[in-house]
Amino acid sequence: MFSIEDARRTRPARYSAEEWLLRLELAACYRVFAHRGWAEEIFNHITVRLPGEERGYLINPFGLHFGEVTAGNLVKIDVAGRPLEDTPHVVNRAGFVIHSAIHGAREDAHCIIHTHDPYGLAVACKAGGLSMDNFYAAFLSGKVSYHDFEGVAVMEDEQPRLVRSLGDKSCLILRNHGLLVAERDLPSAFYWYYVLQRACRIQVLSGAIPGPNVELTPEARELSSREVQTSDPQRNIFPKVFGAAVRQAGITLEELL
Repeated sequence: MFSIEDARRTRPARYSAEEWLLRLELAACYRVFAHRGWAEEIFNHITVRLPGEERGYLINPFGLHFGEVTAGNLVKIDVAGRPLEDTPHVVNRAGFVIHSAIHGAREDAHCIIHTHDPYGLAVACKAGGLSMDNFYAAFLSGKVSYHDFEGVAVMEDEQPRLVRSLGDKSCLILRNHGLLVAERDLPSAFYWYYVLQRACRIQVLSGAIPGPNVELTPEARELSSREVQTSDPQRNIFPKVFGAAVRQAGITLEELL
């Protein structure tokens, strides 16, 4: 991945090296999502909170595809949706309502990913939600909550209910709507989004095969989730997983500037 030296060497004067590094990382994440087919035209959002007392966060410019996002065109806004710097771009209201609610309420929510992934949306439409009976879903045991659909998320009075639905979890299935992950940093959010999306995809594919699925025992689920969620060696691979995804997509530093 990119280093602090990369950030110092390429950053515009108006940004600190720390902020520019976060911008590079976030722009790369958008490009990875585009490469993997996880983007949806100009919609959906990945946000990262910035350090500092103004509690700003970065979000994609409305009207650009994920594959067009760069470190420089990301928009910095506050939790009220107001730009914190001059920008020619606007912000999608649904992105502001969902992301600002969680960034404002959860100190540990430094990166938030929200998509309408078709496999995730298919599972979100099922009354039973996510089955915990496949390899990836078992990792998520105790980590997933649900929020009922209230229409396109553009009303600020839904924000407290979104926060309440998420609770202390980091994965939220928005019923009839899509997937959301809120995590301590971008590599962690990327990893858990990958696991959640993969769990939904396996559930949809296995459901298309005639016959009942094999259920996992509670003990197997608990062991799987404990090993992945809390073991230090596992948590330390999250940046390596994200870095490998960036390299696999062929993303270069120059195209993110």
